[in-house]
Amino acid sequence: MISNQILQDTIDGIKAITRIDLCVMDTEGKPLASTLNAVEEYREAVLVFADSLAESQALQGYQFFKVFDDNQLEYIILVKGETDDVYMVGKMATFQIQNLLVAYKERFDKDNFIKNLLLDNLLLVDIYNRAKKLHIETDARRCVFIIETQSEKDNNAFSIVRGIFSSKSRDFITAVDEKNIILVKEVKPGEKYTDLEKTANIIVDMLNTEALSKVNVAYGTIVNEIKEVSRSYKEAKMAMDVGKIFYQDSSIVAYNRLGIGRLIYQLPLPLCKMFIKEIFEGRSPDEFDDETLTTINKFFENSLNVSETSRQLYIHRNTLVYRLDKLQKSTNLDLRVFEDAITFKIALMVVKYMKYMESLEY
Repeated sequence: MISNQILQDTIDGIKAITRIDLCVMDTEGKPLASTLNAVEEYREAVLVFADSLAESQALQGYQFFKVFDDNQLEYIILVKGETDDVYMVGKMATFQIQNLLVAYKERFDKDNFIKNLLLDNLLLVDIYNRAKKLHIETDARRCVFIIETQSEKDNNAFSIVRGIFSSKSRDFITAVDEKNIILVKEVKPGEKYTDLEKTANIIVDMLNTEALSKVNVAYGTIVNEIKEVSRSYKEAKMAMDVGKIFYQDSSIVAYNRLGIGRLIYQLPLPLCKMFIKEIFEGRSPDEFDDETLTTINKFFENSLNVSETSRQLYIHRNTLVYRLDKLQKSTNLDLRVFEDAITFKIALMVVKYMKYMESLEY
């Protein structure tokens, strides 16, 4: 259904061009949009006209027109005057609103199709049949972006995203829940993941600036057929979740750059607990003091480089070596040995994952 604001804008535009007053009413004679005053007095005439077989009629200094949607009466248009010019304006208004109904209905149908496609609610044969009817390319390259807003039903953010991409007829913007905006974007030949990263940055910058809203963006991999769009959506969802665990400082997360975090995210919690128990012998990394944790994180940031880590921590090299030796005694892991460092890094990520999953249970 067309919003009353759209109807009002339409007839305001027609009046500005023709200088003829109009009113759009529903089938019960209620005014929805008007440039006229006191149109309620024509309610009975509208109801009689609605029940008649005529598609247009002149009465009491006005002309009445019917607007149909698939043979179903949707609106009655009143136009002031009974001249041929007024009749022509009435027919123009009827034609314009009829086309708006078709356009909004097509957009609604496409929106429903995209939602069901993302959620895997369609059979394979239905995907291709409905895509053909809706004139949606089935073999275009696409990628799914998820834009998570801070507040639920952020209509301002949704409008901004639609404004950025709606002019591109092969991009689709929809939503499947209260906080996430979904962009199914066409990826043109020659475009790569660096281009998708630029798109994500544009979204974040625009929403931060215009909507004054901090958002997180995640995107999946590029798919080549419409049936694979749901896979890209699932990847984007995983990227969003994994990003909250391991990449909290980043507002943009790509599925193809999740690395080992993606594997850890798919591990069952009992296996994670068993792994941590074996590595730390019943202890938890949370028990390490702040100095030790800072040393560990900075050592990993500098790719196990002792000299650079000690410089950035403003400590003597021997002090850092002492701390690493102390850690080795308590964990049997020497972070200066690559294999031990990998084991320790994975263990820290597993602990992060476990804490995140446990927080969801409360």
